[in-house]
Amino acid sequence: MSTTIRWGILATGKIARQFAADLALVPDARLVAVGSRSLESAERFAAAYDGEGPVRAHGSYADLVDDPDVDVVYVATPHALHLDDARLALEAGKHVLCEKPLTLDARDAERLFALASERGLFLMEAMWTACHPAIHALRERLATGELGRPRHLHAELGFVVPDDPTSRMLDSRLGAGALLDMGIYPLTFAHLLLGEAHSLTAEADVVRTEHGDYDASIVIAGRYPAGVLATMAASMTSVSSRSATIATDTGRIVVADFHHPTRIVFTPLDGAAIEIEPATPVIGRGYSHEIVEVGRCLRAGLTESPLVPPVQTLAILRQMDALRATV
Repeated sequence: MSTTIRWGILATGKIARQFAADLALVPDARLVAVGSRSLESAERFAAAYDGEGPVRAHGSYADLVDDPDVDVVYVATPHALHLDDARLALEAGKHVLCEKPLTLDARDAERLFALASERGLFLMEAMWTACHPAIHALRERLATGELGRPRHLHAELGFVVPDDPTSRMLDSRLGAGALLDMGIYPLTFAHLLLGEAHSLTAEADVVRTEHGDYDASIVIAGRYPAGVLATMAASMTSVSSRSATIATDTGRIVVADFHHPTRIVFTPLDGAAIEIEPATPVIGRGYSHEIVEVGRCLRAGLTESPLVPPVQTLAILRQMDALRATV
């Protein structure tokens, strides 16, 4: 693996643009190609992000993954397309960073990880929360016991999705639903800080459509190791705080924008508030830390990330599989 990791981006939507902007902030990482279902869209994208050199535009995903100058492909398509698009890249011999959720269910994710393993390739779910330096700092401080023993965690993420029939977030064929799009974050946050859930239950507001059902909002209750309880919520119909709180036996932790934290404050029962700072600066919007982790793993010859290992991705997908089966 060369010093500079050469990236290709598969798809040209909003999240692909945000990712490309953060990619430009990472040393020793460069966007070299983009693929779209239309050459015109790829050319517009390439022209917008050619800061460190020309970006090749490909008018198909197949052409992108066949580009010999691409080391790793970032898959930025809707949820329901992740399986096929990530598989396309892996079968072409490319390492893959795939947007979350990696697939619609755990069984398909197992197939992708098996394929990556067979080919000796790196595959990681793009879960920026697990790569964020502020989350690392919080985990370390909790582990020391200096913030007390966690007893209850609450995390919520939601916003109003406009009633647009063309929106992929409302199209069950593309993986619609608050759980897959937003609920994955509080589940991951709880998993990172508390460990794997012992049990989870949920209630949801389910929308019935001619193409299938999806959850517009969902609330989840969970029991975690050491008897810690958690309440989590995700919604496409209401404005949430997008924050998380962890109540401990000595104080309270508040995490603003918990899925990519902007501020973490611990207020002890007796004493002044303490701000928990990351050990390293946050780069860009936060996608940069996924990019840094992929580069670190590839240079070390790893096929799995210790920050977002397959076992973690599969654990959260199995949780969501079970929750969706009950609502």
